[in-house]
Amino acid sequence: MELMIAIMDSVDTEVLKSAVAWLDAGRTSTLATVVRTWGSAPRPVGAMLVIRDDGHVVGSVSGGCVEDDLIERVKAHQMKGGAPEVVTYGVTAEQAARFGLPCGGTLQLVLEPVMAESQLKELLDIIGRHELVARTLDMKSGQVKLESGRWSDVLEFDGSTLKSIHGPRWRLLIIGAGQTSRFLAQFAQALDYQVTVCDPREEYADEWNVPGVNLVRSYPDDAVLELNSDPHLAVVAVTHDPKLDDAALTEALKSPAFYVGALGSRINNEKRRKRLADFDLSAAEIARLHGPVGLKIGSKTPAEIAIAIMAELTAVRRGVKLDAIGAAAIPAASAATSDPFACSS
Repeated sequence: MELMIAIMDSVDTEVLKSAVAWLDAGRTSTLATVVRTWGSAPRPVGAMLVIRDDGHVVGSVSGGCVEDDLIERVKAHQMKGGAPEVVTYGVTAEQAARFGLPCGGTLQLVLEPVMAESQLKELLDIIGRHELVARTLDMKSGQVKLESGRWSDVLEFDGSTLKSIHGPRWRLLIIGAGQTSRFLAQFAQALDYQVTVCDPREEYADEWNVPGVNLVRSYPDDAVLELNSDPHLAVVAVTHDPKLDDAALTEALKSPAFYVGALGSRINNEKRRKRLADFDLSAAEIARLHGPVGLKIGSKTPAEIAIAIMAELTAVRRGVKLDAIGAAAIPAASAATSDPFACSS
């Protein structure tokens, strides 16, 4: 059985919502899921679209040309009746040119008719609770099974069954329930992170009211440990209180978390690094700290700072080299005189 990393995003959630809405309205539709790619593919494994019987489409599995062919197939009733099927685009150079795929790109899709038995409504209910869920589709019968997902799960397709993972595939722990955290939590939710905010300070925690975000009042180092850190977790400290931020960072930097960052000026982050060295963290662990946190885009307001942080999180997830981005983001003339994150911490 082939294993492939597949991250569901908010676009794919809209695909499922549209499929359910069309089913409730009495329309037929076909759900397409990318299950394999070779070479340079426009969309990742796990990407989805749904096509209504009249050709209306939501979502994307390529750059548009494959969608056009799928729409024509649906409108012409060329899909197999009732059973899921596999289609492949771009096997030959001629097909790749015809469908607008990049040079050498090949795309394999599973197409399935949307029915009540597809359990998409039940799937959306679980996603709405910010839970991970595994959906298994039997290619022969079209039967679907839903069960709890695990953070280590990936999309699996062996020709007989398709197991897709839905819900928030990434987690973000924010230390501090202030104004910047509100924007950061909302932007993270838009990118399908499961967000937890930790703040033991009553004056901040009592005012937290962002829907869908889990609030914990434990001490930050305990919050990091309770989340059972893995490579899908990011930890960002924004309280400006060294007692709270450093407690979280001490545990997070020792964990497998893919991103650990702290708000504050360059000077204060250098002081923080010296403090962390006193907590028996190794030089390699301290070097993992992103501080000042976020890409250097000249952010001033809480919303702008939150955007910069989420942009850096995205770059790290995608394996982008951050030094080049940071250097290009601030003009040389102003780099020495301005600090977009010159906050005390």
